[in-house]
Amino acid sequence: MMSQYPELQPIKLRIVHTNDIHSHFEQMGKIARIVRDLREEAGASHTLTLDIGDHMDRMRPETEGTEGLANVTVLQATGYDAVTLGNNEGLTYTPDVLQRRYGEQADFAVILGNLFEASTGELPLWARPWQLFERAGLRIGLIGATAAFSDFYRLLGWDARDPFPIIGEAVRLLRPQADVIILMSHLGLRHDESLAEQFPDIDVILGGHSHHLFKEPVLAGSTLLGATGKYGQYVGYMDLEVYPGQQRVTLAGGGVVETQGVTGAPDIEALIEGCTNLARNKLSAEVAFIDRTLPVNWHGEAPLSNLLASGLKRWVGAEIGIVNTGQLLGSLPQGPITAGDLLELCPSPINPCRLHLTGEQIVRALEESLLPEYQDKTIYGFGFRGKVLGSLAVDGMRVEYDPEAPPYAKVASVQIGGHPLETDRRYLVGTLDMFTFGTGYLSIGQGTGAEFYLPEFIRDVLLQELKDPQALQDCDVNRWILRK
Repeated sequence: MMSQYPELQPIKLRIVHTNDIHSHFEQMGKIARIVRDLREEAGASHTLTLDIGDHMDRMRPETEGTEGLANVTVLQATGYDAVTLGNNEGLTYTPDVLQRRYGEQADFAVILGNLFEASTGELPLWARPWQLFERAGLRIGLIGATAAFSDFYRLLGWDARDPFPIIGEAVRLLRPQADVIILMSHLGLRHDESLAEQFPDIDVILGGHSHHLFKEPVLAGSTLLGATGKYGQYVGYMDLEVYPGQQRVTLAGGGVVETQGVTGAPDIEALIEGCTNLARNKLSAEVAFIDRTLPVNWHGEAPLSNLLASGLKRWVGAEIGIVNTGQLLGSLPQGPITAGDLLELCPSPINPCRLHLTGEQIVRALEESLLPEYQDKTIYGFGFRGKVLGSLAVDGMRVEYDPEAPPYAKVASVQIGGHPLETDRRYLVGTLDMFTFGTGYLSIGQGTGAEFYLPEFIRDVLLQELKDPQALQDCDVNRWILRK
């Protein structure tokens, strides 16, 4: 982007940015050191520091045990000027928690234009659709938007709207006022590229959500794109030369700084240690007591997986329950169970779901679950925080099978509610929202009429079952029967 105004003296502006850190606290001290070094190098009055969402992830005890307090505290201490929210903040915490964290605690700006309160049709008090910042005499317009998972947000009392018209209106309002327009986009690369084409007045799009990495800024039309991958592995920066009053921006440099090998900022490390201790105390509370060990098996049937399948069936009021065994990362020992034990066992921010599956779709999933290529399949994203997909645990169903039979002919018979499965009948199934995203056992995702249950996670479902003596007794009963 060459300047058309060489006679004017540009003002230098550095944008420092991160995205999709997902509560990797081991990286945050390193990030803070890099952010501060980049800010000192350019000068604080010439630097703006931004996070593009999914800083929080409830799989980590520091986040879970403090309801995100640890994340907001670290963001503030690092010196972020503004953030937008990702789905891991917006969909895993209730509105009252978000109000406490961003409305009462945060001293940085939250820029988020497409998440409205369903009851009022207004943005939450802690969010702004756009905001003007001043640095070194420049007027910098920030716009923020997050992925609009409308069905899920609606269950939490939010109206997540299409971000494109909202962004367009913000650009229209900001362009006469701003020397630079920056979009903080937790929408994913495909949307960022479309936005750059549709709204060329946006000077910079800083992206997230799809975990893409640009080691150098990328030019899409007249718009610069930047992104830092995932998990705090990099900190990004863009050095801009801005011609005030001319609404023209030139890229002077930029890239990413790798966090590996960097020594963390001591104050941030100490802050994280304090938050860790606070979280540990909270998560050490006993939530259940069991009189037997409950094992899990990723490659076959086990009582703990059966317990979760029965819990999903009861939680959503279904005929049968189906869950992949890879959701549970270990067994539960006899004795007291703490909140921390359940988090370690089941860290995924995955919600219960109810849908209709045909008998044919159910049998297809059962057949797939007997194949090693499914059991050992690794899953990335979609809320899954486990290692492999695993087999299928079921409840309300009796499956007779022959492991020596050919693939897709191993299931000999299936009974549901004591009656033979009917391939054309539609059954009401309690399962996981993850499958509806088109991952794992794909035939489950082909179900219809999906209903989602938020804000509870499947570890909340499991806790309910652990407190039920009858459920604990029933989980020992085999549902998969070896054909003789």
